[in-house]
Amino acid sequence: MAASFASLPTFNFVNSSRFPRRRIDSYCSKKPLEVRCHETKQRGTFSSLKECAISLALSVGLMAAVPSISLPPNAYAAANPAISDVSVLISGPPIKDPGALLRYALPIDNKAIREVQKPLEDITDSLKIAGVKALDSVERNVRQANRSLQQGKSMIVAGFAEPKKDHGNEMIEKLEAGMQDMLQIVEDRKRDAVAPKQKEILEYVGGIEEDMVDGFPYEVPEEYRNMPLLKGRATVDMKVKIKDNPNLEECVFRIVLDGYNAPVTAGNFVDLVERHFYDGMEIQRSDGFVVQTGDPEGPAEGFIDPSTEKMRTVPLEIMVTGKKTPFYGSTLEVNGPTSQ
Repeated sequence: MAASFASLPTFNFVNSSRFPRRRIDSYCSKKPLEVRCHETKQRGTFSSLKECAISLALSVGLMAAVPSISLPPNAYAAANPAISDVSVLISGPPIKDPGALLRYALPIDNKAIREVQKPLEDITDSLKIAGVKALDSVERNVRQANRSLQQGKSMIVAGFAEPKKDHGNEMIEKLEAGMQDMLQIVEDRKRDAVAPKQKEILEYVGGIEEDMVDGFPYEVPEEYRNMPLLKGRATVDMKVKIKDNPNLEECVFRIVLDGYNAPVTAGNFVDLVERHFYDGMEIQRSDGFVVQTGDPEGPAEGFIDPSTEKMRTVPLEIMVTGKKTPFYGSTLEVNGPTSQ
């Protein structure tokens, strides 16, 4: 597919029923976009759109602004303590499912719902067992999750943000019903029905966890507060025209911008989409490892901010498991040893 991508003609901001729709349309040419924007936007902050979707990593590859690592390694040491040990990032088996990554990345601290979530996520591993034998393991997963839900329900309900309690309780009811459906699937020995039902009930778990998020959880460093910020999550559908492939004319990438963990990086991307920066732009790299674009035609290597007439750069922004805030401007290799 290295030479198959042609352009990025459409960005469509996807919403759930609880959020207003913002749609941005264009065509394969470099004509201006027709924009219909109905989303309320606070000064300096893009309102959150929520939908459990995929492709967090892709959004990073599409950043047109160049990540900057020019800050001193300890520039924000007081606000963001250095990592005690880089090995914390690789402890335990890696999480590869993008939906699971997004669920675990939500800024919540509720042990009860995580104990419900884990055995349901583990159904994926159970399905690696050949044949219907996998269903015995699936049944154990579901029964364990159901026990955890019943034992921890009061803690889960107590964790809901006040305006979201009704929706959270509705999600609990749907989760309970979904797990009973899964047990019936196991009893009927319908292995092929397990994965779709797992996806459904994990979406309920994700909804419960989202209803525990009460506002944006930390302060962005003052140096970056005047940049475009996404304080929450946004979902983007990106339609890509395909060339040199007689069997496929176009495809759609669904991108989740995770502003909880990278508000500056994600906010920059939303801003450039709204400025139509990517319209008709060629994909510059597609090598099986990463899909990347953002280098416009001409001498500039990125987006030239009209307010400064300089290329905009964003800091390297990394959120580490167990930390409440990202750290900025330096790599894990730099930050790890400083704390030993």
